[in-house]
Amino acid sequence: MPKKALIIIDMLNDFVQEGGALYTGEAGRRVIPVIAAVLKRARAEKWPVIYLCDQHTSADSEFEMFPIHCLAGTKGGEICAELAPQDGEFIIPKRRYSGFYGTDLDLTLRELGVDELILTGVCTNICVLYTVADARMRHYDVKILKDAVASFDEKVHEFALQEMEKTLGAELVSGNVEANL
Repeated sequence: MPKKALIIIDMLNDFVQEGGALYTGEAGRRVIPVIAAVLKRARAEKWPVIYLCDQHTSADSEFEMFPIHCLAGTKGGEICAELAPQDGEFIIPKRRYSGFYGTDLDLTLRELGVDELILTGVCTNICVLYTVADARMRHYDVKILKDAVASFDEKVHEFALQEMEKTLGAELVSGNVEANL
């Protein structure tokens, strides 16, 4: 039986709280209770829980494309209160779209014996998509909870879901806690 891990991507104040530097709007707010329900299940079933968190420096080159957001040590870069981590859960900072690039995510997953990733978070067409791509390149089985991911733009959100399923071979499943996970 595969060993699962729940991956929560960038559910940070700057993305999901009104007034945040890169607020995803109502779409980002809407996924919070879905992720909270899956997080409750993950904790009950003892799945490892891993938070991937944008944590930029003030001189980050990403700010040539996007407004300054999720600076390390700021309120905007903190995980939203509704999904607050518990002791023993992993928080992995990242500075690029993929949670694998320049981080110890792969090492952490391998040490935990994980081979199946359940992905949630924002933004579907950016950090979720590129984390899925890198996960698949490393031969992880990936399920995306389609009700638990969101982006700024519904059209690119839908494109990213199709890309993850059709090109990368990830499985799209309902974010419902009774979903076949």
